[in-house]
Amino acid sequence: MSPKALDYESLNENLKKAQYAVRGELYLRASELQKEGKKIIFTNVGNPHALGQKPLTFPRQVVALCQAPFLLDDPNVGLLFPADAIARAKHYLSYTSGGLGAYSDSRGLPGVRKEVADFIGRRDGYPSDPELIFLTDGASKGVMQLLNAIIRGEGDGVLVPVPQYPLYSAAIALFGGSLVPYYLEETANWGLDVADLRQSVAHARAKGITVRAMVIINPGNPTGQCLSEANLREILRFCYQENLVLLGDEVYQQNIYQDERPFLSARKVLMDMGGPISRELQLVSFHSVSKGYWGECGQRGGYFEMTNIPPRSVEEIYKVASISLSPNVPAQIFMGLMVNPPKPGDISYDQFVRESKGILESLRRRARIMTDGFNSCRNVVCNFTEGAMYSFPQIRLPPRAIEAAKKARKVADVFYCLKLLEATGISTVPGSGFGQKEGVFHLRTTILPAEEDMPEIMASFKKFNDEFMEQYEDHRGYSRM
Repeated sequence: MSPKALDYESLNENLKKAQYAVRGELYLRASELQKEGKKIIFTNVGNPHALGQKPLTFPRQVVALCQAPFLLDDPNVGLLFPADAIARAKHYLSYTSGGLGAYSDSRGLPGVRKEVADFIGRRDGYPSDPELIFLTDGASKGVMQLLNAIIRGEGDGVLVPVPQYPLYSAAIALFGGSLVPYYLEETANWGLDVADLRQSVAHARAKGITVRAMVIINPGNPTGQCLSEANLREILRFCYQENLVLLGDEVYQQNIYQDERPFLSARKVLMDMGGPISRELQLVSFHSVSKGYWGECGQRGGYFEMTNIPPRSVEEIYKVASISLSPNVPAQIFMGLMVNPPKPGDISYDQFVRESKGILESLRRRARIMTDGFNSCRNVVCNFTEGAMYSFPQIRLPPRAIEAAKKARKVADVFYCLKLLEATGISTVPGSGFGQKEGVFHLRTTILPAEEDMPEIMASFKKFNDEFMEQYEDHRGYSRM
């Protein structure tokens, strides 16, 4: 009997090629242990509310009123909700054709897209066109829409930083394209060298691959670095010279933990450069309500903005968005609130600033606690987390540990992370899930556990790691560089 359409053997091969380590073997084992009663600390995914971060009050009040508009007719509504939240709820409901239960335009509510455009204009100092902004179900959906538009087949390549967020490798595999890696340099604080980019493109072209796009993640995931203005200019010039569209993943732009390198959008730097490049280089930028001090991952709100994309191409992207009818409408309201928060003088302003500032200041302290904790461990080195939500320490595994992993038929850093999980309940992601140089091993963990729990978590990690190294080192002065 021939295989049925949904038997494993007859599935789309691109589906099988797609891998997503953040919810891979480690996560599945952690879920099993949790069912068995073990306490698990899920640091494998940037999911702030799941690790105890409290939602911001004002946006939840506004969306609650939008979800239950009959409350606005209650004479006592002002006793439960501040006047500015009531006014904003009415404002957003006026954008819809029938409340939050009605479809919106496939690009998102025009009023919210206008708010996003105004935010971009304030941030960058250059006006933005709401017609070139699409609201999406999280930034990931937008990334997939654009990769789908760019990739025509396996002969098309996309430059992706390594280590990379596995959304990119998975989506490129799913759409039948080719991932072209460019390696970030760990010893230079995960910086990139344009000479390495040119080499990556040359290698791809030698294999018959047409490189069509480049991805940057700024601030970096999993590496946590912030790109400098000089670096962004180099990248933009490179893309212009090589005729590449630049995909700027900027979802962590609120998550900055140092003052030397503030976030700069690729769009602002491009516009500042002026001349033909600012009018011709194709750029798509992504943002989300899931990160920053919002952390509203489950709401699934995001947007992408297109710069220098021809009108006929925009129409085709709109057509494909229309197949899904409408992005999630409540998340569009969250996006409007993120880009247009309470202003000085508003009733809710002081509370909003207090809550958001408190979250960011705590994240900055947690970034330092985690970096220092890893660097205090035997055979572990970790760059400071300048931005985003993750630490990505290098684990210098002794040869005997690598050999034990081979015997267990595991990649060496998967072996280490599984042992860590079993011993401590800390669920991480092995560096091999993000890509890394041959013979070098890492893990990724979020910096999101509650600040008061951080010392205990890092002490638990240190105890496990130092015992692991004691078990597998041969005590002849071995050190991996």
